[in-house]
Amino acid sequence: MTQDEMKKEAGWAALNYVEPDTIVGVGTGSTVNHFIDALGTMSDKIKGAVSSSVASTEKLEQLGIKIFDCNEVASLSVYVDGADEINADKEMIKGGGAALTREKIVAAISEKFVCIVDGTKAVDVLGEFPLPVEVIPMARSYVARELVKLGGDPVYREDCITDNGNVILDVYNMKITNPKLLEDQINALPGVVTVGLFAHRGADVVITGTPEGAKIEE
Repeated sequence: MTQDEMKKEAGWAALNYVEPDTIVGVGTGSTVNHFIDALGTMSDKIKGAVSSSVASTEKLEQLGIKIFDCNEVASLSVYVDGADEINADKEMIKGGGAALTREKIVAAISEKFVCIVDGTKAVDVLGEFPLPVEVIPMARSYVARELVKLGGDPVYREDCITDNGNVILDVYNMKITNPKLLEDQINALPGVVTVGLFAHRGADVVITGTPEGAKIEE
């Protein structure tokens, strides 16, 4: 079974957490694209979706799913999204697709966060995948210097502007043994919009696509 087929297993299994007549939180990425395809099969049974990126919004609209602005809803029953890395405590690194801020906002208003991944995303210690940090452009160099002090090697992601008009620093060579503490430290830096650590708001359910089917951890 290919990696994409395992992603599809996870994406379609997440459909079991979608309740009729609700607005669904939808993330971003290749695994989520499979979930969106699945969601399209029940587009007439849900009220619509809150999307974390322009790319996901376009795909949802093509399937006839109504898009709601995040400001129009007080809460969501479920948010389905992927991860670049996830540990045993269901803490994640996200932001490889540069949508981390919007993803974190949608996660914050959701009662249940269902993370869909293939088996390659599971790690013992976060940090092998470079940690994305969304930064206001004028603060890029300052924030990079501060990230070095925290033990990382930040690299400016060239030719990448987020949906919010900001830039991304990818931080390499960090073994993140205390994700919640590091999330707080980086978020406290002036000019940081958010860091791609989802530790304070981790996943509630992890669905892993495997050659044997979808493995669910609640």
